[in-house]
Amino acid sequence: MEKGYYNHITDDLDALLNVLPEDLRERIQQIGRRDELLEVILDLGRVPTARYTDGEVVLSEREVTREDIQHVVERVGEFDADNRAGIARTLHRIAAIRNRKGDIVGLTCRVGRAVYGTIAIIQDIIESGKSILLLGRPGVGKTTMLREAARVLAETKRVIIVDTSNEIGGDGDIPHPAVGRARRMQVEMPSLQHEVMIEAVENHNPEVIIIDEIGRELEALAARTIAERGVQLIATAHGNTLDNLLLNPTLSDLVGGIESVTLSDEEARRRGTQKTILERRAPPTFDVLIEIPNGGLPERHRGGEPPARPADTRPAGGGPRDPADSGRGGG
Repeated sequence: MEKGYYNHITDDLDALLNVLPEDLRERIQQIGRRDELLEVILDLGRVPTARYTDGEVVLSEREVTREDIQHVVERVGEFDADNRAGIARTLHRIAAIRNRKGDIVGLTCRVGRAVYGTIAIIQDIIESGKSILLLGRPGVGKTTMLREAARVLAETKRVIIVDTSNEIGGDGDIPHPAVGRARRMQVEMPSLQHEVMIEAVENHNPEVIIIDEIGRELEALAARTIAERGVQLIATAHGNTLDNLLLNPTLSDLVGGIESVTLSDEEARRRGTQKTILERRAPPTFDVLIEIPNGGLPERHRGGEPPARPADTRPAGGGPRDPADSGRGGG
């Protein structure tokens, strides 16, 4: 990686500001702090606000009108089934809130940024060929890392991005340069994501598949199918920690799931545990899980062969995680 290129950021912010009403655009430019701007919020009948990394700023004392909302809607792409739109060849996302009649009454205009070099701390795992799940709360940078992983891997491998909401490759038919040579398959409706995941494997012979936001059972099953075919899978899911994921009945299969097992008296004494314990139900879909906390270093949980068994190390009543199952940063 070139010196000085680490954490190089591009955001095309002017493209987003140009779709806003003129007085709001001028106010944001007056405030400055372009690198800290996260979102612009327009809700009908309320004052418009801008969200920065350290809090919200009121942009105007006048209330947002239907004309303001329509001004933005006319200048962005078409809203899809999950009420998201974008601006062609940028990474910005405009999400709509609708009333019961289907009219748009609120907009969240989120700044999309490409951060080159953001996966440096985990690049060894990304390039290892192992399937990886990035876990974290909304807004911590999972999609940004996913986008950079696609760019880096596409330099040497066949990479397909399944881009359900166009957040990885941006809006429009031509992907954003931030994904490099990776190919992108768009998804007509969010509910069809699992079908496009399988289609990508069957039709385009990828070595790596990149997916944002696995959140439904069918998507979890499709992910297992892909992993079993020998394709490297890199995906994201919402959650705080591995423990949260294990307790999510829809997504726990991604890390093998857990089940309650009753041991014989002799086996319980040998292990020094209760008779009823939790064990992993099946091999994990993902070899490595990376937790991305707010403002912290990613934490890894390895699967591998033989698999680390994070579910198995937890007694039925909870308890601390076995230190052997995780490592900090580059460990």
